[in-house]
Amino acid sequence: MSRPEILAPAGNREMLGAAVFSGADAVYLGLTGFNARRTAGNFTPEELQEAVSFCHARGVKVHVTLNTLVYDRELAGLADAVRAVAAAGADAVIADDLATAQLVKSIAPTLHLHGSTQMSVHTPEGAKELAALGYDRVILARELSLEEIRAVCEASPIEVEVFVHGALCMGVSGQCMMSAFLGGRSGNRGACAGPCRLPFDATNGLRPGQPGKACHLSLKDMDLVPHMAQLKAAGVASIKIEGRLRTPEYAAAAVTACRAARAGQPYDEALLRDIFSRSGFSDAYLVGRNDGTMFGVRTEADAAATRAATPKARELFRRELERIPVHFCVSGGVEDGGIKLTAFDDNGSRVNVYSADEPQPAQKDPAPGIERALGKTGGTPFTCARVEFACGEGGPGFLPGSAWNEMRREALDKLLQKRSEPAPLATKEITLPEYAEHEVGMIPQLAARFETAAQLPGAEYLAKLRYLILPIREADAVPQPLRCKTLLELPRAAFGTVEPDTMRRLAALEGSGFAGVVANNLAQFGYASPLPVFGGLGLNVTNPMSAAEYVCLGARGLLVQPETALTAMRAVAPRQKDGTPVPTSALCYGHLPLMLTRACPLRNVRTSCAGCTHKGKLRDRKGRDFPVRCSAPGSAGMRTVFNPVPLYMGDRLTEMPVDLAVAAFTLEPADRVEEVLTHLFHQQPFDGEFTRGLYYTNN
Repeated sequence: MSRPEILAPAGNREMLGAAVFSGADAVYLGLTGFNARRTAGNFTPEELQEAVSFCHARGVKVHVTLNTLVYDRELAGLADAVRAVAAAGADAVIADDLATAQLVKSIAPTLHLHGSTQMSVHTPEGAKELAALGYDRVILARELSLEEIRAVCEASPIEVEVFVHGALCMGVSGQCMMSAFLGGRSGNRGACAGPCRLPFDATNGLRPGQPGKACHLSLKDMDLVPHMAQLKAAGVASIKIEGRLRTPEYAAAAVTACRAARAGQPYDEALLRDIFSRSGFSDAYLVGRNDGTMFGVRTEADAAATRAATPKARELFRRELERIPVHFCVSGGVEDGGIKLTAFDDNGSRVNVYSADEPQPAQKDPAPGIERALGKTGGTPFTCARVEFACGEGGPGFLPGSAWNEMRREALDKLLQKRSEPAPLATKEITLPEYAEHEVGMIPQLAARFETAAQLPGAEYLAKLRYLILPIREADAVPQPLRCKTLLELPRAAFGTVEPDTMRRLAALEGSGFAGVVANNLAQFGYASPLPVFGGLGLNVTNPMSAAEYVCLGARGLLVQPETALTAMRAVAPRQKDGTPVPTSALCYGHLPLMLTRACPLRNVRTSCAGCTHKGKLRDRKGRDFPVRCSAPGSAGMRTVFNPVPLYMGDRLTEMPVDLAVAAFTLEPADRVEEVLTHLFHQQPFDGEFTRGLYYTNN
């Protein structure tokens, strides 16, 4: 196989067959639970074993997605899923939660481990950190430029996988909570309802309450197939096609295009576009362009094109691709009274079949005719590499062509069956650890996160807060007396030069008196020390096993992901090896950051970043305004879409099973900060519209 590997989606068995028959080198699929596409057809453990046998018989690898956030009550089921993957003999697990990674390493240590794009690891330091944790591959974010991809490939000690075709999420993978909080279906748990495809209108001048109509959060599909040579040159090991929720025809068309592009050959661009697009494709992230051309919706014309293209695409997987070299050895012959035909592959699989009839002396050299008969491998995954003869002096003799055809068919069937034999991976018996639960009924200490130092309240409020949290860019604005209780928040995404800039900034701040940093990305545990490191929102901590893993990495405290219900939050109570509790925290107030995105929705109505105030709003179809804030202009900047209604738990602090309750101030002026803090300090009801988020759901 020439690099890079072509990795295709297999949302169900029919799509699996289409991907394999059209020439995919590997497929990724999910079990019926614990994967990021729970609404796909997916596979039971029994179906997974059949799928692996089918694929391995054809030289195709199988990667199984176990890439969702899990709660404590699900850890036993997750362990069973890992055992099922190992029993099937799959090649790799795509993991998101550190709990999943730990279970894979403990139960099936020979199973390859791939870091899901849901982990938001997309930098050189992130790849190095994954390697140190025992991962074999990092799956990069879809928002990276070619230069950023090349930088990771050059520095990474493990393989790099990149998406090349399919849907683009508006939000950075693993950093979007929009579906969870707007519709109760968590994208981080595989149930995204796709609210970003609905109207969210950035148009200026909309009347108050007027419904939004434009879909300014809907991106076109990505298409990097024309850039295949560049990705190959950059060092990408695997190119991935998104689309487990799409059709077999889509998978076949995308795989066929990727195979042709990898070989430097032309492909049917019209078919690839027509089989599925949203008003065309975009390569904007790869080429470093962030503008309104990235956005598009699925139109009726697009749907009509798909219907018209489907029969043509179906022809791409009507017959199997002949890809596996098979070698034949003809022995026996006239002197032996029969023919033995041996078929074997390059992996050591070998089968024998025998002629039903006795060969007769040949009137002419039978070898050319035998080679022609054995070379007819169409309709199978095999291609004839060579035919050897090991016969006596009388040679193989004569058998009619029908006899050779029958022997060939029988030999290839037996060889395919042999290649299909299950090869389960060795597993170890483990006992899941027992974790302490957090005490309920205590009033947690209060901490506050501020977007800027200008929001800091008066001294009487500051004195009552356990910690102040500010972005690292605000470090110089923090008064010296406050630094001993201030944590510097590191970016949730580190595109462009953000990672090296952050590393330099941390080095410059050493010894400046700050209490520590808040890490929002796995990579940051590798370079944030010697400052104490606390885990933040970006880590998506939801269960005690992943919390324990972050403590092993050095976390002095952890924020529990806000999709977590209070009942599930109670189970997250990590401890040091000596039994010392590690404090946990949860949000008690704030406009929740529903979506973190590199694409700027405001560019739908603003032609450039010049003169931009770095803020705006999106009007949904119900007339509600969702604030948008930009961290910096240009393609390296990050935009956050906030919930218009704040979370508030000030009057129910005793119900929060954490050590610290964090008030997150993003949009509020300093006077409003003080008003909210007053409510929190006195455990008062809120003075406006608010939400309890998902804290009282049954998740």
